Amino acid sequence: MVNILEVRNLKKSFGSIQAVKDISFSVSEGEIFTIIGPNGAGKTTTLEMIEGLVPPDDGEIQFGEYNWNKHAIKIKRKIGVQPQSSAMFDLLTPEENLNLFATFYEKARPTEEILQLVNLTEHRKNQVKKLSGGQRQRLAIGLAMISDPDIVFLDEPTTGLDPQARRNVWDIIIELKKLGKTTILTTHYMEEAEKLSDRVCIVDQGLVVTLDSPSALIEKLTNEREVRLSFLDGETAAQEAEIFARALDSVTRTERDGTALTLWTIKPEDLLYDLFKFTKDKDYQVEQVSIREMSLEDVFIAYTGKEWRD
Repeated sequence: MVNILEVRNLKKSFGSIQAVKDISFSVSEGEIFTIIGPNGAGKTTTLEMIEGLVPPDDGEIQFGEYNWNKHAIKIKRKIGVQPQSSAMFDLLTPEENLNLFATFYEKARPTEEILQLVNLTEHRKNQVKKLSGGQRQRLAIGLAMISDPDIVFLDEPTTGLDPQARRNVWDIIIELKKLGKTTILTTHYMEEAEKLSDRVCIVDQGLVVTLDSPSALIEKLTNEREVRLSFLDGETAAQEAEIFARALDSVTRTERDGTALTLWTIKPEDLLYDLFKFTKDKDYQVEQVSIREMSLEDVFIAYTGKEWRD
């Protein structure tokens, strides 16, 4: 894969606060690359440096053979940045906003194409102030796309949206990938990062703590699966099942809370086979069974020691 962006040893301080201590990564052409981290981790400052909005104190930012010091105009033609909603003109329509932004560039994608891409064709004549939050966010992505950039920067594009509006934005991001665009994304939603990203970069305290595909990060964390059961026959049944499970080779640890039993295993199929044989022999009734896969949220907590907050 060709690297479209190289970030090397970025550093940025604001007074005595070291917002970015030492951040390096590369982004491949056509990938969805997501930066996540707790509040104050340095991800927004990193994004602003890459976008050319804030100069780094130290480090290099390369877009192929271009850098901000020598090729600022060429880089601006290559990138699209999702504007904050305050940058839109509320009394203009989506169509008028797009036409206006198109005049800022030598080359622009047709407004009609952008309206279709962000699913706003039906709302093209409505004033922006009358659009829903989700429609405004889709317009913001459209405005980032008007110059037909190679790289699109989306900073928390779904924050505050309801689940349906969020998924509409996801569809657009997937469509950008199909068009061959590179998307650099920040998000507050772990499920979003896990579903959309080719690779995820977790940043904490101004440093990259880990970087890989969501599936590889989860696999590195553990091969364990979490099996949860609850018993209709009371705490005694759960207690006996826990004693039985502890003796099984397939179980790595157990936890019981009243009639609910949680087991960790690297062989969930073997565990369930043995466990259901036990409950059948004992004539115990199991109310619920679930197997939980480890998620990107588990990875996040493992690397940062912080609970994730949407």
